[in-house]
Amino acid sequence: MDVPKSHPRYRSLLARKKLADGVKSGLVVPQGLIAQGRGEAFDYLFGEKTTPPAMKAERAAAAYLVLAGHPVISVNGNVAALAAKEVVTLAKAVPAKIEVNLFYRTEARVRKVARQLRMAGAKEILGTRPDARIPNLDSKRALCSRQGIYSGDVVLVPLEDGDRTQALVKMGKVVLAVDLNPLSRTSQAATVTVVDELSRALVNIAKHVSTLKRNRAAAERVVLSFNRQENLAGVYKHLADRLRKLTK
Repeated sequence: MDVPKSHPRYRSLLARKKLADGVKSGLVVPQGLIAQGRGEAFDYLFGEKTTPPAMKAERAAAAYLVLAGHPVISVNGNVAALAAKEVVTLAKAVPAKIEVNLFYRTEARVRKVARQLRMAGAKEILGTRPDARIPNLDSKRALCSRQGIYSGDVVLVPLEDGDRTQALVKMGKVVLAVDLNPLSRTSQAATVTVVDELSRALVNIAKHVSTLKRNRAAAERVVLSFNRQENLAGVYKHLADRLRKLTK
């Protein structure tokens, strides 16, 4: 891609290139491009920066992962194309299991997502041979691993669809979402909603994990003090303030 790194939108253009290549290889479905575009539009509004409410949510997500008994990171095609290395780095830091879970599921796509994760350094990848189902969910995203998402107590679901988030919450799980759309069903249903771009969010969460692992008492305080609705209200306020500044 002949775009200099000094270009103000270099990272965004690189993400587009990764997804376009992912569609060509079969890793990403075309519908994934629409989902990316929707998120990218919100990132424009946030100034393509991690906001203070997002930083707080990322620390809360890290605290939940540190305190979890059985943490799992769910990965779809877009996540694998955009941030496979970041997923693996976070999984190793926790440590957490990694599971492939796809809405547009075919065995070929599952293999490609798993291969992308292995190329990024993942050793064990669940979800390639699902042996359980998430209740109250009719799509293929209900298919999961009994050793992974099905038995997990804390599940990180980047770039998620709302139906599965709601179903996982009904199972009694702590659901950590990364979603640039603060109005989505996922954002409204998750235990912790990180409204931030995927790669930035995963890097920040991993940094907090490294710190909080050395102080579980601090992690417990973070969990107790976090309130999703208050945090989302902070996101809305930040967005409204930015829009007012842009219209002056």
